[in-house]
Parts: sequence; C-alpha cells; structure tokens
Amino acid sequence: MNQTNQGETIVTKYEEAAEYVRQVGILPLASCIPEFPSLESITRKESWHSGTEDDPWTWRTRFPYEGKAGYGKFMKKKAFLISAEWFPLVYACLGMGRDAETSYQDGLLSGTAWELYQLIDIDQGIDTRALRERAHMKAVEDKKDFDRAVLELQETMLIVISGVKSKVNEAGEINGWSSTAYETTMHWMKQNGIQKTSCSKQEAGQQLLARLQDGCSSKAFAYFKKIFQQ
Repeated sequence: MNQTNQGETIVTKYEEAAEYVRQVGILPLASCIPEFPSLESITRKESWHSGTEDDPWTWRTRFPYEGKAGYGKFMKKKAFLISAEWFPLVYACLGMGRDAETSYQDGLLSGTAWELYQLIDIDQGIDTRALRERAHMKAVEDKKDFDRAVLELQETMLIVISGVKSKVNEAGEINGWSSTAYETTMHWMKQNGIQKTSCSKQEAGQQLLARLQDGCSSKAFAYFKKIFQQ
C-alpha cells in the first residue's frame, strides 16, 4: 500500500485490499459515505475494468470466495465489503433476528423474496439468470420485482453475493455478460467458519459504533449511526 501526497492510501494489489478491509472492517465499493474511504477511492481509476489481476472490479467476488469479507448490497442499496471479523456484528445488527421462513410468516419478508430465498437455499451459488428462470420471472415486466426482492434479501442479510458466473454457449465458450451469483448468508458463514454472535441488535450496533468512532470523521460517523443505532 502506498500513500499519496494527500495522505490517502492507494492499494494496487488484492492482498493489500484484503488487509485494508480487515483493518477498517467495513468498506463500500463506491464512494457513498461522506469523508470515508471506498474501494473506488483507495485504488487507481485506470485499474478498474482493466481485465488484469490488479482490477479491483474482479476483487469484489474474490473476497467472499476466500472468506475474507462478506459482499452484498447490505446498506442503503449500496454494495459493501464487510470483513469476516466484523460480519457477525453487522449480521446481528441488520439481520432479521429469525430465519427466512419465520420472517415471511410474520409478514417481515415479501412473498417474492421468500420464494427466491428458497431457490437460493436449494442451489447455493445460483446465478441471476438461472434464478430468474426457476422463479418464472424471465419476462421484462418481472425484472423490477425480481431486483427488488433480491435487494430485500441482501438488506435483511439473508443472502450474500458469492461470485459471478460467465454465460457460455453450447460449445462451452464464454458468450455474453457474466451474471451475479448468490448464496444464503448462513451457508456462506458456515463454509468459512464464521460464527454468529450472541449479541442483541442493540448490543451489536453499539459495538460497531464503538469500533468506528475513532477512525471516522463526524460526518461518516453520523452516517453509520443512522444505520446501526437501533
């Protein structure tokens, strides 16, 4: 990791990014928090979408694959990386506090989200194309409802983004855009040896804010306070 003249950290390698995420605990992909770093802000613009191993866009799914960080649109419809160490606290604070079926039965989860969750639970790592097909939501008019339900599952911490899958033709050749893949949060945590915490929502939020307070500006801390203070 290098420092610019302004004192900003510049990350050029995945291993450096992984260490940075471990240190800060929570890192948005794009700059969406006032006076707070993002993967976008700590990397060189010219590296993005370069198709090289130093392309930060490709790192986003390596984090969850290696169990170094959970990845998903967990807060305010924005994509975040959450370190493995901090993940149980964020899960306890933002999660439903109950399983998906109970959440649905209690009216806390939409019917579409519950249906998609069951399909993901059956086929961990299922990609968007296959998920839309199995949910019978391939029609253009279904896309908005599908996207809303997938976002709902991420913001309630029921699923995480586990990677991307390339579209291939009958000959097995890559043909078309890659597709986001999902797995249930419980499956991802179990696969990577990440244990749930016994903290309540309130306790988890207090611990997260305590960890963030020293390294945050007042504006950044105010942002997190709105999210984590239950």
